[in-house]
Formats: sequence, structure tokens, C-alpha cells
Amino acid sequence: MQLRDQVVVVTGAGRGIGAALARRFAREGARGVYVVDRDEGPARQIAAECGGTPIVLDVACESDVKAFVDSAFATFGRIDLYCSNAGVMQDGGIEASNADWQRAWEINFLAHLYAARALVPHMIEQGGGYLLQTASAAGLLTQIGAAPYSVTKHAAVAFAEWLSITYHRQGLRVSCLCPQGVHTRMLDDCESAPADLLRDAALTPEQVADAVVQGLADESFLILPHAEVATYVEHRACENERWLRGMRRLWDRVSPDDGRQGSVDPK
Repeated sequence: MQLRDQVVVVTGAGRGIGAALARRFAREGARGVYVVDRDEGPARQIAAECGGTPIVLDVACESDVKAFVDSAFATFGRIDLYCSNAGVMQDGGIEASNADWQRAWEINFLAHLYAARALVPHMIEQGGGYLLQTASAAGLLTQIGAAPYSVTKHAAVAFAEWLSITYHRQGLRVSCLCPQGVHTRMLDDCESAPADLLRDAALTPEQVADAVVQGLADESFLILPHAEVATYVEHRACENERWLRGMRRLWDRVSPDDGRQGSVDPK
């Protein structure tokens, strides 16, 4: 996919990867960039920087997502690329509250589902379109110390695969963005030991945007800004027991209380 003259939407675009994508797409010549964020101030700021249109939207509300998509198609007549990028980090394990699990589920997975429900019929009618879904290397591997994040990112990858298989012959293209550490507020504000492991090799959001532009041009399903992730995925698939032993050793090294994450109280 070439971005010149395309109508694109980026969610979670008020900062981090989303903001870098919106800026980069504008530089690539997109004719319309919707800068979508739940916070109005950041959305307006990034939209002003890239000549885009700010949209205040909670991607976890399906009716609002559908209303926005229908309005965008009514305004421009099409959406060529929709980047379902919003996400949240949620640390913890089985002791994490039901509310924390639900929030991770809504933002990291259901937002992709709601976008696809609204977009796919329109994109098929217009003869094709492109979905870019931001997951994480945690969705291909795991994130120690962060069960809600890992599980919901795995679900996001699985859904992207399903969409790619199911709608390819109808002109829909799908890419799944799976970075490791990126210098965003999500990583920089996280004080857990597992997050510390990601900082040394963390990329800038602009580097991730570079990888995305190339991945879209190649129509690659997996976009891996950290090339080493492909090797880790191969080890996980082909030498699973060895990979699990290595991950256990890593967790033992960084986890508090001999690996116990806390008492169980799911209320």
C-alpha cells in the first residue's frame, strides 16, 4: 500500500506510536488523516501538526466507533487505511481485579472487533481497504508480570490473522504491528522490573512508524520493528520447552517474592 492520496484513521493518536503514525502518514501524502484519541487536547495538537482532523472517541464504545466510521465514509466517501492503535498496559496476574482485566480486554481486543464490524462492510463495498492493528511482541510471545496485557494482545494477533484469512479475496488487507519496547508513556511510566528489560533496546515511535510504512508497502502481515522478535517466535514454536525454561529463569530473576505476584482478590 502506498499512502499518497489515501484517507487514513489512526486511533490512540494523541501521543506515542499513534502520533508518530499520523505525522508520518501526512508526510507520505495522505489526503486525509483522522487523529483519533479519547483526550481532546492531544488529538487537536497532533492534528494541527499534521494537517489532520481531530476526533474525540472512546474506542471501547461500539456505538461511538460505528457512528464515527459511518460519518467518515459519508464525508470522504471512503477510508483506505484504519490503524486500530489504541492500547493499555495492565500489569499483574491472577490477582489483577476483574475491572483491570475488563479494561485490558475492551481496549486491547474489543476495540479491534468494533472497528472491524463497522469497517469491513464499507471496505468490501468500496472494493478493498487496509486494517493495521497494533498488538505487541507480547501477543506473539508473552510479557512476564503482565497477564492481562499478554492475553489480550494474543487475542488481538489471533483476530488479525482471522481477518486476513477471511477477507483477503474481497480486497481487505491486514497487518499486525508487534513491537517490543517503544519509548512511549506506556513504557517510560512503568516501574516494573520486566519493563526495565525492554528499555535498553526500546525504539522511538518514529522508528516504529518507519517500519509501518515499509510493512504497508510490502503488505506484510506481521510488522516487526524489532527484527529479533522473529527469531524469538521461531524458538517459541520450534523449541517450546526450551523457550519456556528460559522465560521461567527470566521471571525468577526479576520477580518479587519468589515469583508470587500477590494474593488473589478478583473483586
